[in-house]
Amino acid sequence: MLKLVLIAVGGGLGTLARYGITGFAQRITESHFPFGTLAVNLLGCLLIGGLSAFFVGPVAVREEFRWAITIGFLGGFTTFAAFGFETFALFESRQGGLAVANLLLSNLGGVLAVWAGYRLVGMLRDSGVA
Repeated sequence: MLKLVLIAVGGGLGTLARYGITGFAQRITESHFPFGTLAVNLLGCLLIGGLSAFFVGPVAVREEFRWAITIGFLGGFTTFAAFGFETFALFESRQGGLAVANLLLSNLGGVLAVWAGYRLVGMLRDSGVA
C-alpha cells in the first residue's frame, strides 16, 4: 500500500513540475514551437537515465522510493522518459531492430492516432452524435 501512495504522490509532484517547467519555457521562448514539452521530455530522459545508473550502483534505495521516483514523479512529469529508457534498453541488449520499430511505431503511430481521434470525434460531432 505504501508503494501505491508514494507513486501517487510522486505522480502529482511530477505533474506540477511539468506544468511549471512547460509554462516557464514557453514564456521565455515566446514561440509557437513546443519548447516547454521538448524541455520536459529531454529532462525526463536525462533523469531516468541517470537515476537508472544510480539505482544499480552501490547505494541501496528501497524499491518503493525507486518506483515513486521513476513511475510516480517521472511518469507524471513525462511518459517520454519511459519510452526513451525502454528504447535505450533495447539497443543495449542488442535488439536494434526492435528499438527502431519502437521508435517508428511510437512516434508515427502516436501522431496518426491523434489525427484519427481528432477526425473521428470531429465527424461524430458534425453528425450530431457527439
